[in-house]
Amino acid sequence: MLSIFVRNELSAAFTITGLSAIFSLASMFWSPVPQAILWLFIVIGAKVIQLELCRRFQNAPQAEIDINAWRRRLLASELVSGLAWAGFALIGAGSQVRPTQELLFSSHVFLFAALIVVLAIRMTFASTVISVLFVGTIPMTIAVVARLLALNDPFYVALALMAVGVHIYFIFLARGLNSTAMAMLEFRAQKDALIAELEEEKSFSDEARRRAEAANKAKSRFLATMSHELRTPLNAIMGFSEVMHAEILGPMSNPTYREYAGSIHDSGRHLLNLINEILDLSRIEAGRYELHEEPIRLCDVAEDCYRLLKLRADAKGLQIVENLNDDLPQVWADQRAIRQICLNLLSNALKFTPKGGRVTLTVEATPDGGQLISVRDTGPGIPADEIPKVMQAFGQGSLAHETAEGGTGLGLPIVKNLIELHGGRFDLQSELRKGTEVTVYLPPSRVLESLPPLQPLGLERHRRGGLGTEVAEQPRISTRTPRLVTQPRGMGAATGPRQRAHLTG
Repeated sequence: MLSIFVRNELSAAFTITGLSAIFSLASMFWSPVPQAILWLFIVIGAKVIQLELCRRFQNAPQAEIDINAWRRRLLASELVSGLAWAGFALIGAGSQVRPTQELLFSSHVFLFAALIVVLAIRMTFASTVISVLFVGTIPMTIAVVARLLALNDPFYVALALMAVGVHIYFIFLARGLNSTAMAMLEFRAQKDALIAELEEEKSFSDEARRRAEAANKAKSRFLATMSHELRTPLNAIMGFSEVMHAEILGPMSNPTYREYAGSIHDSGRHLLNLINEILDLSRIEAGRYELHEEPIRLCDVAEDCYRLLKLRADAKGLQIVENLNDDLPQVWADQRAIRQICLNLLSNALKFTPKGGRVTLTVEATPDGGQLISVRDTGPGIPADEIPKVMQAFGQGSLAHETAEGGTGLGLPIVKNLIELHGGRFDLQSELRKGTEVTVYLPPSRVLESLPPLQPLGLERHRRGGLGTEVAEQPRISTRTPRLVTQPRGMGAATGPRQRAHLTG
């Protein structure tokens, strides 16, 4: 509050000086000029002292400021200034100059008006420190009231009482301004504290995020390196165990050894699949997974994945229903990534569907012109509160541990990341003990525009030299390449999806 008062005083230095000069000139009409000039110099001198103190306070280091000591100094300077302004009421008193009655009346009214002006100015600039307001205005009010009461006239007595009332009113008004200023400072302090706290928390969160990103990159590099280093000896183990199990180099005398070799090969293949999934996920998270895009048909990819997993479905006695729309145009995508998406979804469905269940594989167009791959099973389903968990790397639901054949928990995260690399989206819908449906959507911008079939050109008859020779124009081969659709297309007319049900087991 003291700092606000100092800033106000420094900003209003010329205002107070100019006002005192105007009062001094006006007083020369009813008082001796030397008195008016002397009063002006006294007021300016007192103001200069006060401004010098304010300047020193403002330039002093915050750590070295003694608030109480500076408050006393500023109060003393304000008292001197208030006494100097009180001298304005004494200008012309006891003078031998006798002004006319009209001029005398005007001088007293002007004195009352000057008091109101000074009170208003001091209230504006000194309301932040009420004690300063008191010592700066009470001396002048007392002097004006005494001057008016000395005239012993009812009008001037009333004017003196009005001066006291005005002073009291300005004091109450100043207290209200002081309360407002205090509340403003409290709010500002709270705001500054909140900003400081937010900046501190932000610095902590930035540091935590930086460490998490560094740890994630280190983890991805570690997984990529270890996966690469493990695949080399694992391939050798799988190769030798397969040779031993197939007895390529000769029969094995002990059949148990042959079974062991088969178990080694199966375990190695499972471990290799796990390493490949970890390697793919680490590449995606590290941003090093590159898409090799080309025109492909989702139905063909889905059909290939079905053939690869047919024997596995046969072994579990599962029914696979294919719902593939053969009339869909090609899409611009990475065939390996789309194949991995389809294989992961089908593998998960076969893994979590009990014997006698059904898995539905769907490839069709979306209403906005894109295409989708959907896999629905009749497995145990996933509780709603566990869906975020299964979407995390190595995350599995509680029912999965009881019913599944076992897995890494990387299938769905890999699918989600791969489809998002294509600009698509991932959707998982599950109902407990009824099944799960996972759908991946490719956006319309990935769908290639279908070219119309080439039409044979008509024969052009050329007759030269009166000979009726007919020359058939050779058909021109279109050199247009498929281009990405820039606007969403409708689903188009379809001759009917291809549906097949395979009951195995």
